[in-house]
Amino acid sequence: MEEFCLQEEDNFKRKCAIHLPIVILIGVVLYYLLGDLRQTMAATVFIALIMATLVFWRYRVAIAFIGIVVLMMTKTIDLKSTIEFMNLDVILFLMGMMTIIALLRRSGFFRWFLAKGLEFSKFRPHRLLFIIHVVSAFMAAMVDEVTSILFAIALVFDFCDYFKINPVKLTISIILVTNIGSSWTVLGNPIGILIALRSGLTFEDFLRTAFPVGAVAFLVLMGLLFFWLKDIIKNLQTSIDAASIADRRAFLKELTTIEDRPLFLGSASIFGGVILLLALHHRFEIFLGLEHNTVLVAAAILGSGICMLWKRELARELLMNDVDWWTLVFFMFLFAKAGTLQYVGLTTIISEQMLNLAGDGNLLVLIPLVLWVTGITSAAADNVVIVATFIPVMKYLSQYLNTDILWWALLFGGCYGGNMTMVGSTANIVALGLLEEHAGYHMRLRYWIKIGFWAAVLPMIIATVVLMVMVL
Repeated sequence: MEEFCLQEEDNFKRKCAIHLPIVILIGVVLYYLLGDLRQTMAATVFIALIMATLVFWRYRVAIAFIGIVVLMMTKTIDLKSTIEFMNLDVILFLMGMMTIIALLRRSGFFRWFLAKGLEFSKFRPHRLLFIIHVVSAFMAAMVDEVTSILFAIALVFDFCDYFKINPVKLTISIILVTNIGSSWTVLGNPIGILIALRSGLTFEDFLRTAFPVGAVAFLVLMGLLFFWLKDIIKNLQTSIDAASIADRRAFLKELTTIEDRPLFLGSASIFGGVILLLALHHRFEIFLGLEHNTVLVAAAILGSGICMLWKRELARELLMNDVDWWTLVFFMFLFAKAGTLQYVGLTTIISEQMLNLAGDGNLLVLIPLVLWVTGITSAAADNVVIVATFIPVMKYLSQYLNTDILWWALLFGGCYGGNMTMVGSTANIVALGLLEEHAGYHMRLRYWIKIGFWAAVLPMIIATVVLMVMVL
């Protein structure tokens, strides 16, 4: 253990020795290009955070803390603006939903939901795999990609162990459809709620635009995955033929067993009520004369409060242990750093350059530009990081051009581009960590990108075509 710690320390020091000179060089180049010290400081610290997210993933929160202090102490941004840019409405929404989902998870709802899908498939290989992927995508859309992937992958492992199937390919395919499904609603991904709260798009808008585009992308991806999983389908058929009807029923019974029925029904009812409020939030806000998105955020907090009041003995545990505070705190400081780019005027410069590049705002140029730049950069870093960077740029462009279409380009680029590499989204990283722990398999980029590249590019092409048709 001591030897491992020393090796880890040596790796950390070696990475720092490489990372710091690169950051300094970037700062020098940016100052030469921008000629403004505050803009240079904001851009350098932000780029350093993105690089550190990739190189020092375990220490990203500490690095985010230090970075924001550097920005404040150099007067690049003031304290009031730092707090304002932390997007506390987004954090409160995510906190509330995490609490609700934690109680729903304890009730066994997700296992029951998947088991019903398996029961409907009647254990026919193609139908069985299709239903598993559909359920995974819908779970991502209704709860969030990280919660969804935790349960979907755990169930995939049970499924693969039961039928004696190698879990690697099926794990990858579940990750890919989860990223697609996360674009379907506001709830599916932190970037969805971030975009909704900053753009004014409602839950209904997501159902009208994001869901149909995502559904087409999902079906195209499933066609690709069925071809890629043909060996799994063959092995699955062999295993199903070898299993008795009694064994299959026992497997389903194990998944559908509900230990606490009142908890199951109560948590499902609270979740259903919150979803209804979220779906109708815009209409309630108009009827009650409330500020835009008030009910959207309030619904999550209300549902969380009801959960904690109902299960009073679990309230502290739900809030302290089941809310991913580590990620939420990182998001807060990430948003503040992205906001600093707006504070010093860098996002205005970027926006104007994009407008000039697109012939003073030609949407047929801007749509693919935004979507593909977001998608490709999301492959190199977590998509939340990339989308948070582009939010101020999209606000400027959308107001200048008086259109919401670019927000959809940002959403699709972030969600779909996350499929391209193993670090493209948080769901990828979480699921591959579980795979490594369960099967001892260390994912290689060369193996992933053979399917991940097409799982990103094909949906991005579909989204680009649909959005360009919408503006014609």
